[in-house]
Amino acid sequence: MKGSMDLTVGSPWKKILFFCIPILISNIFQQLYSMVDTIIVGQTISLSALAAVGCTGSISFLVIGFVSGITGGFGVMMAQYFGAKSEESFRRSIAVCYLLSAAFSVVVTAIAIPAAMPLLKLMNTGEDIIGDAYAYIVTIFAGVTATFIYNLSAAMLRAIGDSRSPLVFLILASILNIGLDFLCILVFRMGVMGAGVATVLSQLIAGLLCLLYGLKKYDILRTRREHFRWNTGFAWKHVKMGLPMALQFSITAIGIMVVQAVLNDLGTLTVAAYTAASKIDTIAQQPFLAMGAAIATYCAQNFGAHQFDRIRRGMNAGLIFTLIFSVFGFAFAILLKTPLLKLFSDEYASIEQEATLYLFINTGTYLLLGLIYLYRNGIQGMGFSAVTMLAGAAELAMRVFAAIVFAGLWGYIGVCTANPAAWFGADVILIVIYCVLYKKRIRPALLKEKNQQTAASA
Repeated sequence: MKGSMDLTVGSPWKKILFFCIPILISNIFQQLYSMVDTIIVGQTISLSALAAVGCTGSISFLVIGFVSGITGGFGVMMAQYFGAKSEESFRRSIAVCYLLSAAFSVVVTAIAIPAAMPLLKLMNTGEDIIGDAYAYIVTIFAGVTATFIYNLSAAMLRAIGDSRSPLVFLILASILNIGLDFLCILVFRMGVMGAGVATVLSQLIAGLLCLLYGLKKYDILRTRREHFRWNTGFAWKHVKMGLPMALQFSITAIGIMVVQAVLNDLGTLTVAAYTAASKIDTIAQQPFLAMGAAIATYCAQNFGAHQFDRIRRGMNAGLIFTLIFSVFGFAFAILLKTPLLKLFSDEYASIEQEATLYLFINTGTYLLLGLIYLYRNGIQGMGFSAVTMLAGAAELAMRVFAAIVFAGLWGYIGVCTANPAAWFGADVILIVIYCVLYKKRIRPALLKEKNQQTAASA
């Protein structure tokens, strides 16, 4: 199929890299949603409004991360069926993902909106910013269905190896988001709620266009009535894959919420500095996320095709990419920090010192973060998503420990160490899991494959 990519053949290095690049660009534009919101809010309203939007980041990640995780799990199942060349199972997988996504979107929205204010209060959100924070986050939660539509549409296309098409629509949505931000905030005077409305509408347009394009271009994505015939066992296979990946994101978000709660006690200016620095940090992290998505699809297709040697070679290639991305991420954040901080507020000088401290501590330990995306996504791509929750638990424990204990000892510096501590805890668990998985599942399969080849040549 033109535009798709079969990751079970060809050079693992080239396949992963070329599949990764469009996802990287796509991820950067996706981050522009929140970054542009933050910049426009900070420049056109106030530093307090910037802090209000920023302090919702962990709550937003709790829900949006859940959506991203569960649709990512659905994408792994679709990619495995695609790699196995089982077209009917692939179409049945698409159909059940539609149904499950619709059900989850209703449940998530019904839970998230009532929980927004209690969560903001639980995190010690300042009285001067809690009203704006609530207006923004409730708008985002009301648009969860739009998030499901885009993420599932993108997952379908990436499952068949097309990582470029979602990028095109996301670029369009990013441009729309900027225009709608100015329209809602400056023209309609909607305040921080306008930033949320712009984000939701932009993502909805991107998702619908991505879905319609995929259905028109790829025959394999078109389902028929019989594919929607409900099978509980088949649906449960998708839930078992997607739910642990979703909970993985939510567990991470809970730890970030604890960090945010500690941070909120340090004052609005410190929250604004942390917010601005974390936005820069998030952009610099995107190569790791892109590589992780590429590795997950690569391992899923090859696992479905029983190409275990290619999985090993792909993971080795991913390790090299992780080292390279760690260096580039650090250089990007440190060299461009001053001009990027100026984007957020004319009062950037009042937050520059604390923002710089955050960036040095976090970007200087990017190798730890990169290893998480490599091993976690590789393991999930092979279908073992449940065991990665052990790493999520370790990540949560280390992040909470650092936020409470280190912050108590060193103040703001202690808060900034929470992420590296969490990454280290997750890495230890993930590397152990991968080594055990390699020894018990991949190496025996490789030996069996080698013996079969030897017997055939004899």
